[in-house]
Amino acid sequence: MTADDVNPPPVVAPVRASAPRLTAWRFVMAFGTVSLLMDFVYEGARSVTGPLLAHLGASALVVGVVTGVGEAAALGLRLVSGPLADRTRRFWAWTVAGYALTAVTVPVLGLAGALWAACALVIAERVGKAVRSPAKDTLLSHATAATGRGRGFAVHEALDQVGAVLGPLTVAGILALSGNGYGPALGLLALPGAVALALLVRLRARVPDPVAYEAAAGPVPVSVAPEQRIRVRLPRAFWVYAGFTGATMVGFATFGVLSYHLVRHHLLPTAAVPVLYAAAMAVDALAALATGWLYDRWGARVLAALPVLSAVVPVLAFTDAVWPAVLGALLWGAALGIQESTLRATVADLVPAGRRATAYGLFASAMGVATLAGGALTGALYEVSVPALITTVAAVQTAALVLLLALRVPRA
Repeated sequence: MTADDVNPPPVVAPVRASAPRLTAWRFVMAFGTVSLLMDFVYEGARSVTGPLLAHLGASALVVGVVTGVGEAAALGLRLVSGPLADRTRRFWAWTVAGYALTAVTVPVLGLAGALWAACALVIAERVGKAVRSPAKDTLLSHATAATGRGRGFAVHEALDQVGAVLGPLTVAGILALSGNGYGPALGLLALPGAVALALLVRLRARVPDPVAYEAAAGPVPVSVAPEQRIRVRLPRAFWVYAGFTGATMVGFATFGVLSYHLVRHHLLPTAAVPVLYAAAMAVDALAALATGWLYDRWGARVLAALPVLSAVVPVLAFTDAVWPAVLGALLWGAALGIQESTLRATVADLVPAGRRATAYGLFASAMGVATLAGGALTGALYEVSVPALITTVAAVQTAALVLLLALRVPRA
């Protein structure tokens, strides 16, 4: 099944995009550098979210719900930001605003002295991701039409994860030197955030309209007339795909719950948790590169690895032995790498460019609802029965595999 089998091709408006001053690969690399710096900021903070909230008096259920709500906000609010980005076509403005919100909230989180304030800041940081992501992914999707969808998104994600490794390691080092000093650790993250915003503004000046990359890559609709953007229907395959992704997320534990388990059961000291998180981010990068390359060769079949990994993670991560728990956290990173790269690449292959930000928003909202359910579910079942948690996750991931079998993805 192709997108044209579901709805006829949209009327395409003439493309009036100025020629970019960077090649498609250089654009992907430059955008990846911005993401590297911003991942340094917010992944550094996320690596200690569980222990930080526990330090302020949170239970496992509170950690699960707050991190679940945060991820739900990061994903679900794209239901609003995605269509707005498509309507306004101001993709750069949405991207800059979202990154700015994250750059401000993370350093302030280190100063929070009350649990409610810390919870609000954790969620606010995730709102910044909701503001920027549909627009950012749309900008990248234009360039990946020239580089290869899987490879382009995978390289961007791999650069992301360099920052996701450096940020937690930096936080771990400061915590080791200052005891439980979350303030200095998170305050230092203001510097890479400021540099990232400066680089992003420069990139916008050099490539004001990345749609030119896709226009030059092949005969695909790149600009839908404004009065038709809302009427162009999203293909049926997109909705099946959103259902598959949502099912995988319902059974996917947050790192907040994983790290809570590690600290509560004295498997790792608090300062070592960010180091493990950094290792998981390195695995994330490797998994993104591998599955991105395989996606361009074999298509959506490679996504079967995601529900399998998601089912195995709780089996290992919630044991009372150090090394199985560490391996579970690393496999969690591998699953995250697939989520952050190949899942996004597939959306670009399913949806025409004129509705792509809307599609990314709808897709992320499905993930958001599922993530909220998954965060609360794993947190609640963890308190009641780990075997029940493992069994429930296995059942949900089996359902996800069934949905994947019904999916047909057109190749770009």
